Amino acid sequence: MRSIARAVLLSVLIILIAFVAFSYLSGTAYWRYPRANPSSGSVGTTGTGSVEKARQAGAEVGEKVGVAAAKVGQAVDDATLTSKIKAKMVLDDSIKARAIDITTNESVVTLTGTVGSQAEHDRAVALARETAGVTKVVDRLVIQR
Repeated sequence: MRSIARAVLLSVLIILIAFVAFSYLSGTAYWRYPRANPSSGSVGTTGTGSVEKARQAGAEVGEKVGVAAAKVGQAVDDATLTSKIKAKMVLDDSIKARAIDITTNESVVTLTGTVGSQAEHDRAVALARETAGVTKVVDRLVIQR
C-alpha cells in the first residue's frame, strides 16, 4: 500500500514539475509578465499605445538628443576659440590681455575692454581675426587716452 501511494505521489510531482517547466519556458506562466506582442500593437505590459507610437516617441527623443549634442559641440568650439585668442594675446607683449574681455558665440568673437593705443587695438583685432574658425569679430574696444 505504501509503495502505491509513493508511486502516485511521485507521478503527480513529476507531472506538476513538467507543467511548471513547460509553462515557464513557453512564456504562458501566470506569474510572469506577458510578453509584448508586436502584431497586436501593444507595447509592454500596460497601456494601449502602439508600436508605431513608441517608435515615433523614440525618434523624437533621438532628435532632441542630437540637437542638444550639437549645441554642446558648438559651446565647446566657442570656448576653444576664446581660449586660443586669449592665449595669443597673453603671449603678445604689445597687448595687455587682462584689460580685454573675449566672448564667443557661434564663432562670432566680441572684444570688449580698454586698450592703451591704436596700435594695441589693431593688434588685438588682428589676432582675433586671424584665428582659425572665427567668422566675424565685433570690436567694442575703447582706446584710453
